[in-house]
Amino acid sequence: MHRLIEKGLMFGNLIRVDSPVLVERYNRALKHLMGRETSLDVFHIDISGYSPEIGDEFEDALYLNHKGVNRQFILLTTEQATAPLLNAKFSTSRGILRQFIEENRSELFALTARDAVAGELVNSVFLADTPAKLFDIRKIAIEADTTSGTVAEAAKLGEMIDRFKTEPGGWYDDVLIADMIGMAKRTGDVVRNPVALRQMSFGQENFWTDHFGGMYLFRGVAHPAAIVAKKKEGFDDLPIPFVFDFEDRSAIAKFLTLNDLVEPIMEARGVDSAAILHQKMDFIVASVAAEMQEDLAGATRRDLRRLGRQYADRLPEAWQGLAALLRWAEEDGPWPTITSEHPAYFYTLRAKAHVDADLVNMLLAELTPLDIRQLFICHKEVFYRTYAGWPDEKRAYVVDFLDREYQVDKAGTREALFGHEAPMTEMPRVRQPDLISRVGPWGAVARGRR
Repeated sequence: MHRLIEKGLMFGNLIRVDSPVLVERYNRALKHLMGRETSLDVFHIDISGYSPEIGDEFEDALYLNHKGVNRQFILLTTEQATAPLLNAKFSTSRGILRQFIEENRSELFALTARDAVAGELVNSVFLADTPAKLFDIRKIAIEADTTSGTVAEAAKLGEMIDRFKTEPGGWYDDVLIADMIGMAKRTGDVVRNPVALRQMSFGQENFWTDHFGGMYLFRGVAHPAAIVAKKKEGFDDLPIPFVFDFEDRSAIAKFLTLNDLVEPIMEARGVDSAAILHQKMDFIVASVAAEMQEDLAGATRRDLRRLGRQYADRLPEAWQGLAALLRWAEEDGPWPTITSEHPAYFYTLRAKAHVDADLVNMLLAELTPLDIRQLFICHKEVFYRTYAGWPDEKRAYVVDFLDREYQVDKAGTREALFGHEAPMTEMPRVRQPDLISRVGPWGAVARGRR
C-alpha cells in the first residue's frame, strides 16, 4: 500500500496532531470514551478522530468503533469535516459526522478552543451478530459533549438562570447564586454565548454496511430489497421481500429499474458518454495487460490501444460489449443488444439524480470492479481490499493514473462522471427512437422512459 500512501491516495487529507496541548486533549477524550491513552506525540486523525497510528499501537483498528456498530468520535478541530472516514462500517457515517460538524460549526469552534469534544453515533443495536440485526437500525442520534461536560453544565446553568429569574425569592437564594457563579466560571456566559449543540438524528432507510462481507439495504424505495456481496444462502431470514447476490444480475437490474435508480450513460445529460466508455475500456485493457506482466508505467491511451490489439483475443466480453456500444455511438454501427446478463451491462449505467445516488454508484462500482476509477471514487473500502490482490504491474498503473488524472481535479472528475444537469425544456433527439421505445436501450430488460 506504500504507493497509495505516498501519492495521498490512502490516508490522504488526514489531520495532523502534533501539539502537546492537542495530544493532551485527545488523551482526555480517549480516557473518557474507552479508559485508555496513547503514548504517541504525533499522529493523524480522520473525521471521527480515529488515528491509524494509534490503531496500530492499540492493535485495534476499531478502537473508536466497538463491534463496528456504534461509532464514537473525538473532535479536536472543525477542520476534521474535510477529512475522510477510515475503516467505515456504514456508508452513512461520514455524512452524518460531516453534517453534525457543519450544523454546529460555530459552537464546536468555541468548544474545541478549550477542550476536545467526544461523542457517539448512537442506535439501539449494540451487536450486529446476525444479518437480521442490521434491520433493527432505524435511526442514528448524536450524543456529544466536551470531556469536562461543558454542554451539560451549560444546560444546567441555563435552568438555574431560569429559576433565578422566575422563582419567588430567587434573587435572595444565596446557594443558587453561588452555584451559578461557580458553574459560569467553567462554561462562560451562556446568555450571550449559548453553549448548546443541536439535537440531531438521522433516519437509516437505505445504506451499505461492511458487515457480513458487504450488504446494501434498500428499505426506503417502492420495491425494497437487500443485495449482498456473498452468496445469498446465508441470508434467508432477513425481514425484507427480496435478497439478491451479485450473481443475480437480472434481478438487480430489474430492482434498479423498477425503483428508477439508474440511467444509461449514453442517455445522460451533460457528460461526454463516449469518453467515459473509452476510459472504462482502457481500464479493462490495462487489467489484461497487467496479467500478462506488461510494464504499464506511464502508459498512455495510445499504449493501451497497442496492448489492446496485442491481446485482442484475451479481452473479456465486457470490453467487447462496450466496444460495440461505441461503434453505435461514433461510427453509426448497429445497435448492440446488451442485456442485464451481459458482462458489460452495469458498466453502461450510472445513478440518477436522487438522494441515494452515492449509494447506487457505490453498488455499481462493486458490480464493475475493472473500472478502477469508479471503484476508487465510490467504494474505497472495496478498492483497498481489491488492490492488495492485483499484480504489481496493475498496482503501479492504477496509482499513476489516479495521481495524474484524478488527484489534479477531483471535483471536476466527479462532476463529469456523476453530476447531473437540470432538465432542458426540449428533449434532445434520440437515435433509433422506435427500437429504444419498444424494448429500452438495454435489450430485454424493461425500463421506464425518462
